[in-house]
Amino acid sequence: MDSGALLDLLGNENRRRILRLLARKPCYVTEISEYLGVSPKAVIDHLRRLEEAGLVESRTDEKRRKYFNIARNLRLEVTVSRHGFGAKSAYPASRDLDLTRCHHLSIDGVTAGNTDVDADVDGDGDPEAAVASLADDLAELENLERELSLAQRWVQGRLADVRDDLAETIEADDHEGLYAEVVAAVADGADGIETLSRRVDAPADVVEHALNDLHDRGILEPDDEGGWSVTGSA
Repeated sequence: MDSGALLDLLGNENRRRILRLLARKPCYVTEISEYLGVSPKAVIDHLRRLEEAGLVESRTDEKRRKYFNIARNLRLEVTVSRHGFGAKSAYPASRDLDLTRCHHLSIDGVTAGNTDVDADVDGDGDPEAAVASLADDLAELENLERELSLAQRWVQGRLADVRDDLAETIEADDHEGLYAEVVAAVADGADGIETLSRRVDAPADVVEHALNDLHDRGILEPDDEGGWSVTGSA
């Protein structure tokens, strides 16, 4: 689902409260209604919208009572700064993800999902050992999550500082945000006007004007294939 649509959906406090409740246990409409203090009809409408978004799913028990639960894990990030606004959603990666692809990140000692624990959970080993191992993994991953959150805050601060420094260096007072983004995108390998337009989310003619202005300032230079590079870069 589009990040903007998710923000609109989760902007309603009662829908957020429903998700908090369902994160604890599956519930039926009457339970949710009593928890929220709103009518069952209103709850059904909220649940319908959450189901349509794929955040909630339902099942019916032997008494034909419909239970609702969280359908899948989802992470929604919103960034607001003087350099821009953005929102993105992401679903958990497979446990088999090759973290060696993360060139700027090194994670050691995370053992969640190892085959010995999986065998125990399946009933082929010692259940007590499985519980102990999984509890250790959970604590380790929660610590890792806290460290990654701290690292992300540091990166966000450094991004703002470097963007400020870049805008000041290229002396783009009226267009500092756009010009800094264009220079950064070129440095990252985006060299065609259409590609740059998508990267900085600006019309092609605006990007072309920025490129020409930055060229006049001696900051960017064109090549023979219609691309661009930062002046003096290797």
